[in-house]
Amino acid sequence: MTTEKSIAQLLLQSKAIMLQPANPFVWASGWRAPIYCDNRRTLSFPEIRTSIKEAFIQIIREKFSDIQCVAGVATGAIAQGALVADALQLPFVYVRSAPKDHGLENLVEGIIEPDSKVIIIEDLVSTGSSCIKAVHALRQAGGQVAGLCAIFTYGFKVATENFKNHECPFYALTNYNAIIDLALETGYINPDELQILKRWRENPESWSK
Repeated sequence: MTTEKSIAQLLLQSKAIMLQPANPFVWASGWRAPIYCDNRRTLSFPEIRTSIKEAFIQIIREKFSDIQCVAGVATGAIAQGALVADALQLPFVYVRSAPKDHGLENLVEGIIEPDSKVIIIEDLVSTGSSCIKAVHALRQAGGQVAGLCAIFTYGFKVATENFKNHECPFYALTNYNAIIDLALETGYINPDELQILKRWRENPESWSK
């Protein structure tokens, strides 16, 4: 079984990803969507969080070299990023979505040595905008961002363009197509629901209206 399929299986098994074509979820953005993702649920299952950690480590070892620091994006990737850093015996930092409004007003929490090569861990990528904010924050803190690894991506074109424009290589353990293909294969959804999920993926903003 491929990594993307095995991770897709774990996300569906833990209900970190849920599919409801007939009863769409409402996202914080206001979009209606037939899918909802909360990868923090995986942390409650030791075997699943370990499998995700090991998949991250495999990608880092295959795609990146001489990594000197691991950064998690708050809040969803803090725990998984720390697990990866611990396994690799590397320093760990995390990036806030906004600076603290008191004290040192930190955006990056932890210590980055000047010019350290940093790998960013994220739990979920949609448009990639929050990831790019983390890239900028780490670069401003003196780090050299080697790339970003996420548990799951919707595979939106805007995210691909964002990472390319900001010179940040990006890899995901699994993706939207792998999820819906496995869901059909296992009987989680039927062929009609698969078509609904495919149409949403083509134009989620219009679909939600």
